[in-house]
Amino acid sequence: MMHVLIVDDQALNRILLSKMLEHKGYKISMAYNGLEALKVLEKEPIDIVLLDVLMPVMDGFETAQKIKKYFSEVYLPIIFITSLDDQASFERCLEVGGDDFIRKPFEKVILYAKIKAHSRTRELSKKANEQKKLLEYHHNQTEREHEIIEHIFNNSLENQGKFKEHLDFNLSPASMFNGDMFLVAQSPIGNLYCMLGDFTGHGLAAAIGALPASRVFYTMVQKGMAVNDIASEINILLYNLLPGHMFCAATIVELSASGKSISAWLGGLPDAYLIDREGNVKQTLESQHMALGILDEHEFEYEVIHFETNQEMRLALATDGIIETSNKDDVFFGEERFLQILKSKTMISCENIVDNLNQFADGSEQQDDVSIVLLNCLPLAPEEKAREAFSTLAFNLSLSLNAKQIKQTDPVYDVVNILSSVGGLNAHRSNIFLLLSEAYNNALDHGVLGLDSNIKQQDDGFFKYYEMREKALASLADAMIIIDMRYCPDTLSLYFIICDSGRGFNSKPDESSSSNNEFGRGLSLLEEIAEKVTYNASGNQVEMCYKLS
Repeated sequence: MMHVLIVDDQALNRILLSKMLEHKGYKISMAYNGLEALKVLEKEPIDIVLLDVLMPVMDGFETAQKIKKYFSEVYLPIIFITSLDDQASFERCLEVGGDDFIRKPFEKVILYAKIKAHSRTRELSKKANEQKKLLEYHHNQTEREHEIIEHIFNNSLENQGKFKEHLDFNLSPASMFNGDMFLVAQSPIGNLYCMLGDFTGHGLAAAIGALPASRVFYTMVQKGMAVNDIASEINILLYNLLPGHMFCAATIVELSASGKSISAWLGGLPDAYLIDREGNVKQTLESQHMALGILDEHEFEYEVIHFETNQEMRLALATDGIIETSNKDDVFFGEERFLQILKSKTMISCENIVDNLNQFADGSEQQDDVSIVLLNCLPLAPEEKAREAFSTLAFNLSLSLNAKQIKQTDPVYDVVNILSSVGGLNAHRSNIFLLLSEAYNNALDHGVLGLDSNIKQQDDGFFKYYEMREKALASLADAMIIIDMRYCPDTLSLYFIICDSGRGFNSKPDESSSSNNEFGRGLSLLEEIAEKVTYNASGNQVEMCYKLS
């Protein structure tokens, strides 16, 4: 049960808020000024603070600063409750540590939604803090290392030297066994999958998780699964297998066989960078999710990002070992130096980067595993392997989702599972998922909900965007999305039609679509994977033809 502290000098406001929240099952504590609030916080495990601005003894601004100072170990959200409506007051609320604000008089829907959103963040922060404490406790434990385990571990990693034209990588363990892992495999249709992972700690204890994770990775790539399916399966495995203090920060990417697009699931590693041959950063890819093995299967986050590439681009990945490498003055190498090194030489190699890193460390003992990967976005030829025969039975499928169904389910996973069960289609699962996911999310976000991806370019843009999305989805009352699918065995083609009841959008290239490309919602990605993509005049229907041959 979430415990809410209401801080307001007006008794009426305290009573009103407490009744509204008690009705929703929240536990309530109250204080009539900031000083009293601090006393309550010292005694009670408070989860959320609703804080008035203007109060006697100690006002909300001073109180917020003290709360953030003394209770900073775990995220403790402060939501200002205020009748002030000038811009300067709102800015001050945020400057002193406020995380959100609600205007008086209170609106129930907004109040419940904001408390619910900050409650989720609070719970994740508590979990992360628990993991951090456990990690600190176990970090210096002596690790028993055995040569036979190293042999098994090294032989579990396949294909690492197979794609020399596409991959340049360096794995430098801090001890005999590497807590970092780098997995590479090619799907039946030629897409190249890479997974860079960093297990808690280093040595044998950290490396042991790579053995089962690698088996899952290779098996699912051979089935043509999407990167988020792979991440989900490995997450379930590690969640059930590893002790509570262990997890694996990971980035899983899929380079299309054409070399023109990448799909990525980003969970806990330092930023990845899409760079050109000169090392100039074209796009920064920030971690979107918790590390693997922390969340259970119901909490797991499936969202992936998609973006276009070309043969002049490279994707640079690294574990935190490179960022946190320190010299004799205990100065970290840091992200800025890493970015500068990437630009120091045309088509820089991992060997060049490691040389610079060692020069910076100047003989200091390596404290963590250091791994760097440079992925060149070049076309690939599929491996010649026996494939499952295509079904000779033509069929049509159609789904019509109303507003209630749109709120309650994401049909893409179910549809992909159905199509993947058809003979010959499972090898194309990843591309089918990407086509349906992009088209459906465009229909929902931009068609039905009318959201603008340009919001993501603002500070905290992703948070604002998905907060607006959640509110718009919650208030959705009348909408329809129709998904029609047709399989034609004679031409080995899949046809998709996604139609929504929204006002439509402009599908022609312009600044807006360029922005969409940057954040993975670009319609041009559909055109890169599908043989043909067409839109109706109003922009609320897309038709796609995907060739299986």
